[in-house]
Amino acid sequence: MAVVDPNRTWEMLENRLAVTTGERHRVVLGIVLEHMKAEAEPNLDRLMATLSPTPNYHFWNGGEDVGPEGYDGVRTYYVNFLETRTNVLEFTLDRLVVDDHCVVTEGYLKQIYPGSYAARSGIPVDDESADYLVVHRQLILWPVDENGLVQGEDSYSSGPVSVTKLSFDELPQEYIDLVHPSSDRATRS
Repeated sequence: MAVVDPNRTWEMLENRLAVTTGERHRVVLGIVLEHMKAEAEPNLDRLMATLSPTPNYHFWNGGEDVGPEGYDGVRTYYVNFLETRTNVLEFTLDRLVVDDHCVVTEGYLKQIYPGSYAARSGIPVDDESADYLVVHRQLILWPVDENGLVQGEDSYSSGPVSVTKLSFDELPQEYIDLVHPSSDRATRS
């Protein structure tokens, strides 16, 4: 069984949207849901279409804001993010809050990191050729503008709460297809 299921990322939003009757709350939930699904696909054009023309991201980690700003900065961030191959993830939500201008999500972000990328990121790993499940506690504020577009993400992360080396059998198919070409399968199984 795979250790992450990207579909769980938006499960709570879909459930809330199904019972939400307020039009503006439906718009706010809907655009964040679309953003999450576009990121998971990954479809860069679809993802960027969910953003306001001047998005600003604030990624707070260790007291520093390391988020990208402006349309070009955010687009470059997503291009680089997709290149890291850490976009096969599950954000298991414990809390979801919505109002007319913002969605707040809180839970455990589970990402699979190629060992080499984890090491470059400062995450302690003992085998750079292995794959690792990296879990963070994370809270994200998703401000939404008057046109129903995401203005950015204000993200607060605990840093890794766990780092676990994975066996090939634990990897989801999306990750295998992305990171381990079919020629690697015989040597990894």
